[in-house]
This record gives sequence, structure tokens and C-alpha cells, in this order.
Amino acid sequence: MSERQYAAHVGLSRGAVQKAKETGRLVQHADGSIDAVASDTRRAAMTDPAKQRGAKATTSPPAAPKLKPVPDTALSAVGETLREHGLVPPVTGGSTTFLQARTANEVLKAQERKLKLAKLKGALIDRDRVTALVFRLAREERDAWVTWPARAAALMASELSVAPAAMQKVLEKHVRAQLDDLAEVRPDLR
Repeated sequence: MSERQYAAHVGLSRGAVQKAKETGRLVQHADGSIDAVASDTRRAAMTDPAKQRGAKATTSPPAAPKLKPVPDTALSAVGETLREHGLVPPVTGGSTTFLQARTANEVLKAQERKLKLAKLKGALIDRDRVTALVFRLAREERDAWVTWPARAAALMASELSVAPAAMQKVLEKHVRAQLDDLAEVRPDLR
């Protein structure tokens, strides 16, 4: 068949047939004509069903054995992300098809868009910013407690009728012990 005849046969434009010819999706005879049966088979095996237009896109995809399996390594990152979000990752082990991998990828992109939208709405905040804020607040609290014995010792000493220096020393000792205990607490910001 000529390019025009094959284009009419499969319902594509002549330009689409020329592109398929250039990319090796068509089988040609020695004289340059197109082998329709062999080309139909090769095009079906090499064409991404999601990128087909018109009537071809509405038909059911080819049976699973005709699709090339996607390598497990290509799905591992998608699977890990889906598991982190509590979703079921694609089945691995050589039986994962292109359509399953594409579905997993679309789910992953939807989750990513959902996170970006939540961040824009202010529902999510930056972890580094929160960590810095918690550290700053804890430092300010610690500093306030370290200076407290010097401010409160004289008042407490007068109420108890003891020496202010001794009272300050005892207060500092107990406040520092309490701060040392609190220093072991580590916030988990996961």
C-alpha cells in the first residue's frame, strides 16, 4: 500500500503515517510500499493507548500480554510514595503493565497537587520553619528560667528569713537540674 492508501485504511492523516514510518512503527516492503497487516500489528504494539485519538482512544486497550511489562525499578519510587499516603502501590513482579504504571503515576501527581494546594491554603507549613520556631521558643523559655533565680531569690529569702545568696544558690541548682531533664525531650516533627 502507498502512504495515502494506508492512511485511508487506518483512518489517519498522511502526515501521521509519515511520522509512523520515520519512527519505525510501520513495516515496509523493499520497494517502499507499506505492509498493512504487519504495520497494523507493529503500530498496536508500539503505540501508547493513552495518546491515541478519536475512535481508537475509545476502544478497549489491547490485552495485557501484548503490553510490555514495566521494570520493577521504574515503579519502586511511585510505590513508596503511594504507600506513604496509605494507597495501594502497583503490583510488581513483571506483571505490571504500562497502563498500571501510568495509573500509579497519575495518582502520584494528584497527591502532589493536593499537597501543593493545601500548602497554598495555609493548611501545611514548612518543617524547617517549624523546627526553627520551636527551637527559638525553647531557647527563650530556657533563658527565662536561667535568670529567674536571681530575680526571685531575694523576695523568697525575705519571706523565709534566710540569706539571699544561699536562696539563689539553691534555686539555681534546682532550676538547672530541671532544665537538664527537659533538655532530653526531643520534639518529633514528622
